[in-house]
Amino acid sequence: MTQLTFHGAARTVTGSKYLLEADGARVLIDCGMFQGLKKLRELNWQPTPFDIKNLDAVLLTHAHLDHCGYLPRIVRQGYHNRIFCTPATAKLAEIIMLDSAKIQEHDADYANKKGFSKHKPALPLYEGKDVLTTVKLLREVERENWHQVAGPIWARFHDAGHLLGSNMIEVEVRNREKPLRILFSGDVGRYDGPLYFDPTPPPECDVLVCESTYGNRDHPDKDLSEGLADVFNRAVKRGGVILMASFAVGRAQQLIYLMQVLKSEGKIPDLPIYLDSPMSCNATDIYREHSDDHDLAEGDLNGERPVLGGPAVHLCRSVDESKGLNNVDGPAVIISSSGMMTAGRILHHLKRRLPDKRNTVVLGGYMAVGTRGRALEQGAPTIRMHGMDVPVNAAIEKVPGLSGHADRSGLLRWLSGLKQDPRQVFLTHGEPDSAEAFADTLAAERGWKPIVPEMGESHTLD
Repeated sequence: MTQLTFHGAARTVTGSKYLLEADGARVLIDCGMFQGLKKLRELNWQPTPFDIKNLDAVLLTHAHLDHCGYLPRIVRQGYHNRIFCTPATAKLAEIIMLDSAKIQEHDADYANKKGFSKHKPALPLYEGKDVLTTVKLLREVERENWHQVAGPIWARFHDAGHLLGSNMIEVEVRNREKPLRILFSGDVGRYDGPLYFDPTPPPECDVLVCESTYGNRDHPDKDLSEGLADVFNRAVKRGGVILMASFAVGRAQQLIYLMQVLKSEGKIPDLPIYLDSPMSCNATDIYREHSDDHDLAEGDLNGERPVLGGPAVHLCRSVDESKGLNNVDGPAVIISSSGMMTAGRILHHLKRRLPDKRNTVVLGGYMAVGTRGRALEQGAPTIRMHGMDVPVNAAIEKVPGLSGHADRSGLLRWLSGLKQDPRQVFLTHGEPDSAEAFADTLAAERGWKPIVPEMGESHTLD
């Protein structure tokens, strides 16, 4: 019997964890941290919902925190087996997890110092030493090759077009004459998205586990670069600083690339760009190292304006460099993380820039319920940070279509590559309204009967 249990990303967009069991072998697909609403974040502190000691392996679709950020927690609790991922994912996951540990340790210390935590003392979920132990367990595998993971469970990785090193994972359970084929979509990227190749067509499968982040809507029809240019040019007229909340890995590099393209085409002024995130700076180095994984169809900028570099791009790694940005006047661009404004240096920039109406805060991509990004998106007059309410006087702009996820039409386009209908379909990594709407769409257009599982729900696969 083959069993699949959903321990995360079930009716929510965070904490991806899917436990696959077959003939005594137990493999976890993704091991993400919960983010956003307090009730979700608190799940990170609950007892791990599966037996870590009997877990044989972990497969990572990609390096975003909601897919890999819980790994050091289970390692801290005793997990010591292999974690399979692609080479770029291994490098990015290391810096993402180290940054996560650093932020948690810093926030715990800050909360203890200021006394605004309800916990006495406030503690981090894990520490840097746990991340270093985790990194030793990473096993790099190349795409398109089969690997025996545990017992009858085999897997191979295909480019998902979502992030450098990102994948959908094809699994075969080879305990029968004809293997049971399971496809985990991971996060499906956008077609014609800047910097990334299109997602690989899905291989035929008996069971499909598909994301549904944008399952109930499409991205705006407006061209992404034109929308970004409009936002920038309005911000320049205000005369202040453009503060861009960005995921440090992936989104920040896309933004720099798009700004370089727009500058080269004369569509925006040659503004200085400050990338204020040690993790993002390190990730930019990894992107340069893995340049063959980039789709530079928007324009070859090598030479006069090297991709992700050049005299206008300033990488701010140190605390002093970050503090120095308080003295930067506009027009200028500061890119900082975290992307949903849940932690990191972006909070200090928000405290500095939000009260001034000359400044512009640019939201890029999806903002989960319960995050500061969602609050700003919905027009909150104040934002609470570090125990105080900060007034929102700066202009709040949202770049249309700046998301690494395929929208409803993109998911349907990707799924059109399946010539045979899966016997079982599960929709995950979407808030309830999004996942259920996409289930209705697939029922109407493909005749499928998708299941939107609850947290902890288990299914026998056939």
